Amino acid sequence: MSQDAYAAAGVSQRDADDAVAALVGHLARIDTGKPSRVVPLPGHYASVLRIDERTGVAFGTDGVGTKMVVAERLGRFDTIGIDCIAMNVNDLVCVGAEPIAMLDFILCSEADATVCDEIGKGLRAGAELAGIEIPGGEIAQVGDVVSGWELGGSAIGLVGLDAIVTGERIEPGDALVGIPSSGLHSNGYTLARKVLADVEPSDERLGRPLGDVLLEPTTIYVRAVLELLASGADVRGLAHITGDGVNNLLRLSRSVGYEIGEPLDVPEVFGLIQDLGGVGDEEMHEVFNMGLGFVCAVAGADADESVALLARHHPGTRVIGRVTDRAGEIRR
Repeated sequence: MSQDAYAAAGVSQRDADDAVAALVGHLARIDTGKPSRVVPLPGHYASVLRIDERTGVAFGTDGVGTKMVVAERLGRFDTIGIDCIAMNVNDLVCVGAEPIAMLDFILCSEADATVCDEIGKGLRAGAELAGIEIPGGEIAQVGDVVSGWELGGSAIGLVGLDAIVTGERIEPGDALVGIPSSGLHSNGYTLARKVLADVEPSDERLGRPLGDVLLEPTTIYVRAVLELLASGADVRGLAHITGDGVNNLLRLSRSVGYEIGEPLDVPEVFGLIQDLGGVGDEEMHEVFNMGLGFVCAVAGADADESVALLARHHPGTRVIGRVTDRAGEIRR
């Protein structure tokens, strides 16, 4: 496989960044004829609008990507809804918002009650884990656009304008608390599927069937993070580690650097992908979460308290590094 394995598999992050820039160039110039309600949070995980002098509404939208292709191949759709919930609410909580609801959006070539029943099971389970409601959604039969199934959602949450976690207060010496992922979560599946294409779903070299490993649901961190925010700990930044790996930390603040000196354990599935695909270390860390699902940047004095609280929800949580004065630099 080429040096840039993800691009060879069909995904170019550079093209994606250029596409976003092309869109935002127009959206940023929208003129409604009245003052904007947007709270400026460039590059952050969710958007926030001012509702009144104290309250903000946070919005986010995301999907499960090509993990749905794995679900289709295995004919198992009962957990994919958890992934959809997780990808949305984990982003919302990064700005300090409490997620309250999500709308799902299903694209399919032809509606199937059995498949939708299975998707619904996962959406319900995910919603209960996140403490949100799903008051509505949409199913679109668009056989001319998709040949299988796609699942996405848009979530909403509430946050006090004085409680938004922007990352701007992060400073050198702060502790980076890492919370484990459950595996691939919902990123990097285009590369993973290409590398593992010749491995049978029943293959148990990882200790259980590969199909089970690939469909392991994305961890939902909302309840733990909301408890941390309410605890009095000085939380200065929150990062959902998705595509682009630990580089997501730069979305919080580029005026500081980040040093990951004690990374979390890396699940074996990542080693399998790397070995079979010949993917380099650097690209693995750019494409996958590598066992790190979420990072909380907290004041150094609050590190132990934060670890203890978060570990009650997510065992294996620990301090993985610190914030440095090397602006824009990430060291692993």
